[in-house]
Amino acid sequence: MWQVETSVQAASAQQLLELIRGRRTHSPKEISPTAPVALEDIKLMLEAARWAPNHGLTEPWRFTVFMGESRRLLGERFAEAYRLLTPADKYDPQAEQFQRQRPLAAPVWISIGMFRSGDDRMPEWEDLASVSIAAQHIMLVAHSLGYGSKWVTGEIPLHDRVRDLVGLQPPSRLLGFVFVGRPAEGAKPTSSRSPIEDKVVWLT
Repeated sequence: MWQVETSVQAASAQQLLELIRGRRTHSPKEISPTAPVALEDIKLMLEAARWAPNHGLTEPWRFTVFMGESRRLLGERFAEAYRLLTPADKYDPQAEQFQRQRPLAAPVWISIGMFRSGDDRMPEWEDLASVSIAAQHIMLVAHSLGYGSKWVTGEIPLHDRVRDLVGLQPPSRLLGFVFVGRPAEGAKPTSSRSPIEDKVVWLT
């Protein structure tokens, strides 16, 4: 019985490893903006995020899901952030419009937030690590269900006016967005890693 259980566990571990190896970041052009994402699939992604390792059980992750027309609210905040960040002599109305339309490139956008109360007993970096793992869980489950995804950061997605939209106030932080959608036809993003032997020292 023990040998059978060990064999099953090894097979499950190999399947998990292949899932991790197979996940890729999809650019907006590699996502279908119109192919639907099932609500139950999104709930499954968020349920996986809920089980990220978390020292002290602070459960710092906070998410807001933008679907359908609500993505336009997000686009307006992106556009506002662009205006606030751009000097007058460098302002480009086309760039502002790009930011306004940006969330429409994928059918689902999930904000990745880290809640901090200001009276926290755990160091911030531990909550940052936990929320980062939660985001990875979202993307792994998305990949397992046949979706593509990307974690988006940068000055505009992290701007205070965007943060306000998802209800986070300092010392809580907005860490970006994960967008999710069906891969566009022909989209096959690639990636590679150097051998793990280059990064491990064995002390036996």
